[in-house]
Amino acid sequence: MSDLAASVAICAARVEAGDPDRFAAVMASPAELRARLWPLYAANLEIARAPWASAEPMVAEMRLQWWVDALEDLAATGRAPAHEIGPALADLRDQAGLLVAVAEARRWDCWREPFDDRAAFETYLDQTAGNLYWAAARALGAAPGDERAVRDHGFAAGLAAWLSAVPALEAQGRKPLHDGRPEAVADLARAGLARMQATTLSGAAALALLPGWQARATLTRAARDPARVAQGALAGSEFGRRAGLLWRALFLR
Repeated sequence: MSDLAASVAICAARVEAGDPDRFAAVMASPAELRARLWPLYAANLEIARAPWASAEPMVAEMRLQWWVDALEDLAATGRAPAHEIGPALADLRDQAGLLVAVAEARRWDCWREPFDDRAAFETYLDQTAGNLYWAAARALGAAPGDERAVRDHGFAAGLAAWLSAVPALEAQGRKPLHDGRPEAVADLARAGLARMQATTLSGAAALALLPGWQARATLTRAARDPARVAQGALAGSEFGRRAGLLWRALFLR
């Protein structure tokens, strides 16, 4: 096995262990496209984990800065990061700038201050989930004209995942919501749904949206009963979740 193939295999294993929903979405994609996604999603996992590497914010930010520097170098020179998933990232040079933006936004995760306002929270979602979804779409060959729709879907999917994670974030001493009142949470969920309603894509761009297959159902539950957010009760049945992914994957094919 070549160094590249071994690195891609490591990426796939990392995604399977650390992001099972995204792993399932990639496995539902055509086999010939999966190698383009494993490195991207593995890099996103490393970026997302870096702020949680230490309880000391400055130490966590240093870990995150390593990825910022490595990805900026990849974008500028094509040199792969000195990391076991590095060889697989060499093909992501064109998406490296988007990953840098994801990492920069993740600096918020290193600290415990709340978002300044709703606009700051929405910017965080756009810069993290929005950039990741657009990077995936570009890696699959989506056209530049698809960017707004992909980013809107990414925002909604990121919001759904964030609302699902609220209890866990609060348990870590974080303040995930600027305004946690039920009416404010319901309004956020409705805003996410509105951005999804405008998303009409096909081809490569649509395949990049597969990881957000649960977002619409999650946001619908949050909009109807925002108390479920604090209760950690936004998830649907396992059968419904998997069936929804299968249906979307078959439809796109």
